[in-house]
Amino acid sequence: MDIHDLSTPAVIIDAAALERNLSAMSAMVPGQRLRPHVKAHKCTALAARQASHGHTTFTCATPREVMGMADAGLGQDLLLANETLDPRRLGAMASLADAAMVTIAVDSAETVAAAATAGIVNVLIDVNIGLPRCGVDPDKAGALADAARKLGLVVRGVMGYEGHLMMVADADKKEREVNAAVDLLLAAHRHVGGDIVSSGGTGTYQFQTRVTEIQAGSYALMDTAYASLGLPFEQALHVLGTVVSVNPQWAVADVGLKALGMDHGNPTIDGATVWFCSDEHITFAPDVPVKVGDRVRVTPAHVDPTMSQHDAAWLLSGDNVVDRWSIDLRGW
Repeated sequence: MDIHDLSTPAVIIDAAALERNLSAMSAMVPGQRLRPHVKAHKCTALAARQASHGHTTFTCATPREVMGMADAGLGQDLLLANETLDPRRLGAMASLADAAMVTIAVDSAETVAAAATAGIVNVLIDVNIGLPRCGVDPDKAGALADAARKLGLVVRGVMGYEGHLMMVADADKKEREVNAAVDLLLAAHRHVGGDIVSSGGTGTYQFQTRVTEIQAGSYALMDTAYASLGLPFEQALHVLGTVVSVNPQWAVADVGLKALGMDHGNPTIDGATVWFCSDEHITFAPDVPVKVGDRVRVTPAHVDPTMSQHDAAWLLSGDNVVDRWSIDLRGW
């Protein structure tokens, strides 16, 4: 098969670019210093590639990701880095004890109690280090850890996510603000204890020298938002589309809102200006005329939700299809 045999829209991954990204990150952040975040790709086949580079601990965003990673034999050390109250999902993760080591994030008495009731053993105290989302105030983290231990939980340490700093373009400013966020996390850790201080992402990994592990994920496939930061990773993922209509001033391909993550803005097409996306279409002005039936590669602005829109990714060598990977961690 080659790209002309694929039904579109289709997620395609350049195998060589992916391998270069994985190799580059493993050289800079080796072994268990990196806890790759599988929310960025939702694909156990890609996670297995990351494991082959020495990264055998993983971050998950949903119970479904935790369960799927365990089923795939990748459960050596799984962190659910989001709060969960659903007793059925917590119970399902607790039942993985023989197949996986599962740790979940907690940031309140309610999430601690839910974890203990469900039989979860391991937790991290999630600390608010600046992103207005989840996380306990740093000065309350120690008390929450004490409460968790009283209920029989093992508190492995702390985590905090400086997501509000990922896209800061000025490197000096980013470094200062990341260090300030980590100061908060380390202050909380002094009261919480445990071996783990977990933080960071693709946009800040280079400044995360004081934590024990980094939760980067998008580096493997990349998107236009992260590409704007000049990181040492290349675009490995595109959404392949087919030109379905041509006008003298514009063309239309079959890659629309339902095939892309749009929260970071419009996608791009090399050699063209993207005008807008609608449900099933992307309208663009090509620099060189195209014809109906041509294939175009659309680069998403945000890789994570783009992957979640598709059930499979096609691995390419040049234009040749070499494998099909199920995006098998979709859902909750």
